[in-house]
Parts: sequence; structure tokens; C-alpha cells
Amino acid sequence: MLADKDRIFTNLYGFQSPGLEAAKKRGNWNGTKRILELGPEGIVDVMKKSGLRGRGGAGFPTGLKWSFMPKEVKERPHYLVVNADESEPGTCKDRDILRHDPHTLVEGCLIASFAMRAHAAYIYVRGEFIREREALQRAVDEAYEARLIGKNNIHGWDFDLYVHHGAGAYICGEETALLESLEGKKGQPRLKPPFPANMGLYGCPTTVNNVESIAVAPEILRRGAEWFAGIGRPNNTGTKVFCISGHVNKPCNVEEAMGIPLRELIDKHAGGVRGGWDNLLAVIPGGASVPLLPKSVCDDVLMDFDSLKNVQSGLGTAAVIVMDKSTDVVKAIQRLAYFYKHESCGQCTPCREGTGWMWRVMTRMVKGDAKVEEIDLLQEVTKEVEGHTICALGDAAAWPIQGLIRHFRPELERRIAEYRGAKMAAE
Repeated sequence: MLADKDRIFTNLYGFQSPGLEAAKKRGNWNGTKRILELGPEGIVDVMKKSGLRGRGGAGFPTGLKWSFMPKEVKERPHYLVVNADESEPGTCKDRDILRHDPHTLVEGCLIASFAMRAHAAYIYVRGEFIREREALQRAVDEAYEARLIGKNNIHGWDFDLYVHHGAGAYICGEETALLESLEGKKGQPRLKPPFPANMGLYGCPTTVNNVESIAVAPEILRRGAEWFAGIGRPNNTGTKVFCISGHVNKPCNVEEAMGIPLRELIDKHAGGVRGGWDNLLAVIPGGASVPLLPKSVCDDVLMDFDSLKNVQSGLGTAAVIVMDKSTDVVKAIQRLAYFYKHESCGQCTPCREGTGWMWRVMTRMVKGDAKVEEIDLLQEVTKEVEGHTICALGDAAAWPIQGLIRHFRPELERRIAEYRGAKMAAE
């Protein structure tokens, strides 16, 4: 388990004030100018050595991503954009950072922007996050008033920070759709290349990072790359905020070490599975878009990028959705299929047509109104959608269904047999 001294988000539960003075007492804005004195290259080097991987789902090395920005600012200004469009079902970590620990993010924005030679950053907040946006805006206003950011601030790097409110579209969590929305256009993913580091916001070099990825940066730079890299496992380093929901006794957000066993995470922090561990049916380990895992895998799996990839799932946003044996697992996945069908922007044919088709088949599978051969057909269609779209929404729609077929095919076959038997008896 993570020692209290290693926690970065020390006000995750809002027991203290989110205001500037309380944040300073917790260590925020401590030695920020000394961090900037490392220079852009020095900061990026520390971030690379820390091993931090993006906390928004993809897990791409953060320091490496920052290094993609041009080393010189020419006629086009550089921008940092923070993705606070937390719309993944089961995920609720960023909202608590925005509500209770917003100065970790504001300070992180200044440091990350300096490292990427940007004088302005935008935080794109999910449309439903009203109070979170207000709390964040208060923190931004406090930072301006104390001259921590803004023109001629005490850190010597002119920097403006803007909070932008989205309108509640899941697709705007995809970085290029977010940029389109931020520019006032319809939120639809862009073709890549060009990548945002070359042509992002307003056609300028841009880096898009998740809230948690930016918010942990100041503490990594204060304590050193070795400290952060010493937590967790190789290639899966540092702390992570896990969201635990579903059939547990105490749903919660908790900051823990990467690589903690899933069972330990649930038992120690969420009060265990409702009805005991043996009542567990399955867990979605990383938000709704990753494949579920049955209890047999959950017994031993570790919560990090590589361990979950090895069992054909993913860490994603680290949103742990627990399902006990009372769950209709086919109905649960059918509900997720509807979500992705509803949220598809419709730009790519495989996603536009495939998500609706998969949802309709899944709706019949819930009742068992299907043929056994349709299970293989459904699997085949998920493969036709996966990897054939501009953004990852097609993958997100396909993976939960793939996980269901992989681990619960007998349940699908049982329903089909029962439905057919009942139909024949009625006739």
C-alpha cells in the first residue's frame, strides 16, 4: 500500500479548504520558481525519468509527449490544453481534483506550459461539471490575484490560464475532438497526422494532457524523478487515483501505488465486494471502454498498464466497476453498447453503423432471441469496428462486447437455448 507521505493529492476528499492558503500549507506552489529554473529541457528530462504515463487512459509516456513540442517558438504560439472532459462511465477522479485540490492543477499548468514554451493554457471542463468548474475558476482567480500566474507574475514566465466549459459530449474527451470544440466547431475527431504537437489548437503546436497527468507534475519535480519512479513497478511507476464503484461496501476514490493487486485495492479501500469476495462475478478494471475480467482473473491481477494488458484488458482511467453475482452481465454490456452508439459522432462508417448494429444484437442477446452462430458474427463485427475508425471510440464500443464473449460465452449460449426452448414449448 502507498504510504501517506507519498500521497500527492492530500485533499482528495475535501476535508480541508481548496483555497490558496490551505493549498500552500499542503505544499502547493512551494519552490515553483526553482522548478522553472531547471529550464524546459531539464523539466522534460525529469518527467521522462519519472516514468509517468498519461493518466487519461492511453498510458503514453508524459515526458516523451511533452518533448514532441517544437524547441523554438516561431510565428505560431504554443498551447497546453488540459482534458477535464471526464465522461468515461465509472470515472470520477478528475472531478475531485478540480473540486478539492485545484491548485495542484493550476501549478501544473504553469510548469507544463513553461516546459513546452507556451504562454497560455486552456482547461476544457466536462459540461455536467458545474460546481467543479466554479471551484477551479476560484483557484485560477486566486492564482492571478497572488501573481502566481498572469503577466509579470512572480515566477517570471508570462502565463494565462483559461477555463472552458464543454457541453457534455463524450466524444470531446478525444483530444482532437476537444480541440475542435474549443475552437467553436462541432466536436468531431480530426484525421491524424498532423498531430497536435505540430498542428493543434488554432493550427498551432499543442499538447493535450489529462488533469491527473498535469496535476502530479509539480510534486514529481519537487521530490525528484527517482522518488516517483520508486513507487509501483518498472514501466508502471508512481501513484494513481483509482475510482471504485459498483457492488462494493464503500465506493470511493483513492490514491494508491501502481501495481497494487486488484483484490487488495477493493478489500482495503472499498470495504470489499458486497457479500464477500466469493460473490464477485466480474470487474471492469479501467472504465467502461475496457474488457471486463471474471473473478478467476481478478483473484491475482495487478492494477497497472502492463499487467492488465497481459490479461486482455486495460488500466484505462483506473475506474474499477465491480459486479457481484446479482448482475445481469449481458444486460450490463448491452447498456454500455447503447452508450457508445449514442455518443458516436457518426463520422466513420464502421462506428456509425457498427455501434448501432452491435447494440441491437446485444439487445436480442439479453433475452436470448438469437442464434448461437450470431455470437461469432457479433465477435467478427467488433473486429471490423476495432481499429478502423479515426478515434478510439470504435475500440471502446467493441472491447466490452469482446470481453463478454471471451469470458461469458456459456451465459450467452444458455440464454439462447432457454429462449428457443420456451418458444418451442409455447408452439
